[in-house]
Amino acid sequence: MSETNSRLIEGATGPWEIVLGLEIHAQVASKAKLFSGAAVGFGAEPNSQVSLVDAAMPGMLPVINRHCVEQAVRTGLGLKAEIKMWSRFDRKNYFYPDLPQGYQISQYKDPIVGEGAIEVERDDGSVFTVRIERLHLEQDAGKSIHDLDPNATLVDLNRAGTALMEIVSYPDMRCAEEAAAYVKKIRTILRYLGTCDGDMEKGNLRADVNVSVRRPGAGLGTRCEIKNVNSYRYIQQAIEYEARRQIEILEEGGSIKQETRLFDPGKGETRSMRSKADAHDYRYFPDPDLLPLKLDPDWVRAIEESLPELPDAKRARLSAQYGLSHYDAGVLAIEASRADYFERAAAGRDAKLVANWTTNELLARLAKAGLDIEDSPIPSDDVAGLVKLLEEGVISSKIAKEVFDHMWAGEGTPAAIVEARGLTQVSDTGALEALIDKLIAANPGQAEAVKAKPQAVGWFVGQVMRETAGKANPATVNEILRAKLAAE
Repeated sequence: MSETNSRLIEGATGPWEIVLGLEIHAQVASKAKLFSGAAVGFGAEPNSQVSLVDAAMPGMLPVINRHCVEQAVRTGLGLKAEIKMWSRFDRKNYFYPDLPQGYQISQYKDPIVGEGAIEVERDDGSVFTVRIERLHLEQDAGKSIHDLDPNATLVDLNRAGTALMEIVSYPDMRCAEEAAAYVKKIRTILRYLGTCDGDMEKGNLRADVNVSVRRPGAGLGTRCEIKNVNSYRYIQQAIEYEARRQIEILEEGGSIKQETRLFDPGKGETRSMRSKADAHDYRYFPDPDLLPLKLDPDWVRAIEESLPELPDAKRARLSAQYGLSHYDAGVLAIEASRADYFERAAAGRDAKLVANWTTNELLARLAKAGLDIEDSPIPSDDVAGLVKLLEEGVISSKIAKEVFDHMWAGEGTPAAIVEARGLTQVSDTGALEALIDKLIAANPGQAEAVKAKPQAVGWFVGQVMRETAGKANPATVNEILRAKLAAE
């Protein structure tokens, strides 16, 4: 089956293709809002971060936050997109019950960032390209709260006026897994750039998913937009449900109504929210209170020169510099903090061994504990210390796992743990020879089997490791065993 066919959905009347485009809303990493000096932060008391501008008091005028503009430019450069040296803000007229001014300040025809493209990797390692149509700045609305009073809706304006970057893709994705992979890649890039923290649980990064279906090779179908989905799993569930809903309607002879829908995670279903408005229904017009943005080319160039090494470049360098597999390099490069941790630990050590302990043992423990690598109870120096003990033959791989457990429990450095608990690997050939002689004498049949099939020596190695509680040096044990069994 071809890659294209594998992504088709089989309906009752034949195959269908999903067509997906996403609008990612990323909260700009900034201490203040887009057009006011009010603070930005999650968890503050309701309506405690609201300026007179945010509350739309008469006579209050918006003033652009230069830092937010810089963050948008920085993001555009990171997406390899066109930076518009001239852009402007518009008023999007639509009733927002939690945005007191009654309109949203956004960018319509003249966004700050134009077209770009990013490469995204699927789970199977294959790569596809998603084109970016635009990135524009806009202000967020507040929050309506319906479940605290049976007779009233409460409004929290803390988010009102918070700066958002809306990253709009072309409809280049063809399945739910591709959409989730695309959002992951965007989130990784934003976090590398420091322009958005990517916290989806807090709503700091969320996606509107545009879903349509068509027969393979046909023109685009009518799309429905699923609003404000804030997890990779929900994005995939929403797409799969919505695509099958549309296919069922079309196969029964109906037509798709363009509308905005919401995803209900509890039921795993989408439901209608409102009829989808076209751009002209919002009656956009240039905001009379804000001058157009005119960027200095030297300023943009300085931002570009300050960009960090981005995920794709970092992954390629880690693979080339340290000899890591494409997979391991990708696991480390998905977060800049992971890659930094690894590189600190790998300095002067066996990099592949460091990568194994970081990606397999450490990241698994952190995930189980719900911790980020920045909060790891094991510093990078201690991973380096553990690998050093392995390289020098002081401990075996089995003992290393035990040492790691004690490191995680906060018992000290690897060297201190090994000394305190007497975990040093046994390499004394005299002591090992005596033990091996005893085992061979007690198991003559097994000794004969090894002569016929040398690979069977592993049984004796296992017995020695058991008798020494895993402290014997496997290489030394192997060497002694082969010499003794060959001599008999």
